[in-house]
Amino acid sequence: MLDKNGFDLWADGYDKTVGVSDEENTYPFAGYRDVLGSIFQCIMEKQNATVLDIGFGTGTLTTKLYEHGCSIYGQDFSSRMIELASEKMPCSHLYQGDFTKGLVEPLRNQCYDFIVATYSLHHLIDKQKISFLHTLCDCLKENGKILIGDVAFENRDKWNQCRQEAGDEWDDEEIYFVADELRSAFPNLTFKQVSYCAGILTLTH
Repeated sequence: MLDKNGFDLWADGYDKTVGVSDEENTYPFAGYRDVLGSIFQCIMEKQNATVLDIGFGTGTLTTKLYEHGCSIYGQDFSSRMIELASEKMPCSHLYQGDFTKGLVEPLRNQCYDFIVATYSLHHLIDKQKISFLHTLCDCLKENGKILIGDVAFENRDKWNQCRQEAGDEWDDEEIYFVADELRSAFPNLTFKQVSYCAGILTLTH
């Protein structure tokens, strides 16, 4: 698993790395643009939405939201990622922090129309995911939504199938989402499969 320094080193080439995997329809980023596009369209249904992005990276998604009038808040592990994103979104509210330890205090004191996490929360073990998602639910406005785009599967059989197909490329240190295993904690969770290895999980407040 990458540490903070690893993310800082990867920051400048991140978008290219993701793009190649998406274009070639290969694990782990097959469907990446469709995932981000679907989340973008969902958020655009509410004018001037307030959005919190967890692990926003270089701001690929949040920059588009920012340009379309959203108020952007965010937390990321990497100071270099924050630097790159801040150049694109000078009036955003971006904070450095390790989300495995929760939200930084300034972000806990806000309420959001949408909370998004794209290709970030797979760094949390399942127990941490559940705890963190409960925390995020408490930060939603009425009818607000958590939108998670990531390597994700409806059930463990689909997870296993992708793991076998990925072979040596599979990353055993990533803890990917399995929707039906989260529904005991979040019965209203919905899941949309976007590619053979990516999907969008939605929680509505």
